[in-house]
Amino acid sequence: MEEVIKIKGGKLLNGTIRVSGAKNATVALIPAAVLAYGKVKIVGIPNISDVNSLKDILEYMDVKVTTPNVDEIVIDTTNMENKPLVIDAVSKLRASYYFMGALLGKYKHVVIRMPGGCNLGPRPIDLHIKGFEALGAKIEYDNGNYILTADELTGANIYLDFASVGATINILMAAVYAKGRTLIENAAREPEIIDCINLLNKMGARIRGGGTSTIVIDGVEKLDGCFHEIIPDRIEAGTYIILAAAMGEHVIIENVIPYHLDSLLSKLKEIGVNITFSFDQVEIYKTDTPYECTNVKTMPFPGYATDLQAPLTALLTQAIGNSKITETIYSERFKHCQELNKMGANIILGPASATVVGPTKLTGGNVKATDLRCGAALVVAGLIAEGTTTIHDIYHIDRGYEDIVAKLSALGADIYRENI
Repeated sequence: MEEVIKIKGGKLLNGTIRVSGAKNATVALIPAAVLAYGKVKIVGIPNISDVNSLKDILEYMDVKVTTPNVDEIVIDTTNMENKPLVIDAVSKLRASYYFMGALLGKYKHVVIRMPGGCNLGPRPIDLHIKGFEALGAKIEYDNGNYILTADELTGANIYLDFASVGATINILMAAVYAKGRTLIENAAREPEIIDCINLLNKMGARIRGGGTSTIVIDGVEKLDGCFHEIIPDRIEAGTYIILAAAMGEHVIIENVIPYHLDSLLSKLKEIGVNITFSFDQVEIYKTDTPYECTNVKTMPFPGYATDLQAPLTALLTQAIGNSKITETIYSERFKHCQELNKMGANIILGPASATVVGPTKLTGGNVKATDLRCGAALVVAGLIAEGTTTIHDIYHIDRGYEDIVAKLSALGADIYRENI
């Protein structure tokens, strides 16, 4: 038996949808919490499978995890043990690598299996490793496991060759307990990094420069527990905004920080989407004017987010003309194009790029969510398509979208789960 998502396309969407807490912040905040000596309470936790994998890792290390409410987690490290992280939960998600920085910072020793996650082509962690080495760690790789050891961590000036979100967060987590000052230059500027820094500073860290390309960390002796609320998920928000642009009659997306979505909102206005926004919500109205093609290049924040490339590709199959999409973050992030072509799209792949020829009629069929954001693109396409779309491997979708079927059903979509 396999659980699939089925969508009967062509239904106009109406109503209000509320965005959950940020998945890409959550998967960093939970590992960051183990740096504390005490209880850390985080609210706004999305109910997604990646969170369950992180809970499994915490409980394996004898961290007490409680959930007072469905969107809350309390992490108590009182009886925590620094065990080798070679369990299956580590292989299920890419973000398990944040335990490298957190455990190296706290214990000066980590053994961890090579992290898993979506297959998006080369995603090396060499920048993480170089950062840890600059702080004084020695790194070995043995039989699929990383072994990180340091007698002492000492502040250093670290320049990132690429503004990597993962490397920025991992290095600053290791550096909070390093002696002296650490400077991360060409740091990533994503909102999730600012959220992680805010949590660490509440715990007692001394970090400045979040949201800029230079982050300064002054090491401290001890971090304590705290309370923290996660920012809204800009990728989930962007996905629902794209869905509304595709099939919305009048849709309101709540719990949004529009500044986090400037690049997307600008692109949607450019192609002709009838869109307005206030300080915490976005509204989409149906327009009878056909959408126009556009060119999109993914870039580090505040540029166009790579995680919103696939959903936008699905929407652009309905735009007039040839849209060019260039991927500068994950060069092989185009598996969704093959699945969309099965539904009738006309997408031509090139080196780290795709040309979407539109508009084309999409027809339902059997497709596979090859990764998380491919799954989101197929949901967009399924809502547009004529007939029924059956999406396989939906565990990828469940990794990043909380209750997507329930949320879209509430808007009037004909979408449901089925065991086949």
